[in-house]
Amino acid sequence: MMQNAPTLRRSVLYVPASSDKALAKLASLSCDVVVVDLEDAVAPDRKEVARQKLAGILGDRPAGVREMVVRINALSSEWGADDLAAAIACRPDGILLPKVETPRDVLEAGDVLDEADVPGTLRLWAMIETPRAVLNIGAIAELGRDVASRLSCLVAGTNDLVAMTGVKATPDRRYLMPWLMQMVLAARAGGIDILDGVSNDFRDLDAFSADCAQALAMGFDGKTLIHPAQIDPAEAAFSPSGEALAEARKIVTAFTLPENAGKGAIALDGRMVELLHRAQAERLLAKAAMIAK
Repeated sequence: MMQNAPTLRRSVLYVPASSDKALAKLASLSCDVVVVDLEDAVAPDRKEVARQKLAGILGDRPAGVREMVVRINALSSEWGADDLAAAIACRPDGILLPKVETPRDVLEAGDVLDEADVPGTLRLWAMIETPRAVLNIGAIAELGRDVASRLSCLVAGTNDLVAMTGVKATPDRRYLMPWLMQMVLAARAGGIDILDGVSNDFRDLDAFSADCAQALAMGFDGKTLIHPAQIDPAEAAFSPSGEALAEARKIVTAFTLPENAGKGAIALDGRMVELLHRAQAERLLAKAAMIAK
């Protein structure tokens, strides 16, 4: 199954809803997505204050940001239901559900949105950050095939996975790699986006760029960020190169030639190119057009 319409989620920055300093920088941000965080980045005694700020934050949307998403606390927590209600009232582009472990976690949130007559354009994102979530990743991602579920994107919660499993967090992420690849495979089967987890040392941009290159090679659509300094390297890594765009144009053009009309596979520069390669090329060009705007 091919993915849904192309999206730009190269750079996805978490911003604590309780931090006036971080919120003051929103107007100057150029990332693809801002995730206004009510969960991990907000202390328990600041949860209510952070929630009350939502309307003002979402109402003053940065011009350069394509999507505004709210990460709520888990619906099973004491804050989750109120967070979800506050997020619904603000009509963000998406709501990020933490600690998703089964398809039911996504469907229950979707039921709340449906009961409130929220338009289907408000999508759900799911954090994959527990061992149980990884074990159930196929069933969770499969919800992406059903528009009624609203599931649009998976987000790898690598810090929580490291903490909950006890694996060693090496620079090359060798022990996380099998789980990350499972997430990518599941996301592609469900036709939804998948974002890599955060890199904690925001001062080491060389290491961050290496993480982005690795994530791109694994098939991720973008990366979650904890600092504005990470925006430019992430967007550079997940934007199509000039070489890739030239190749994509060549493939699309070749299929439009009269002699290739109706063909499912053609010869191009000494190799076989199929319709699936044309679809990939068209998707790449669509993303490039979105970036250019």
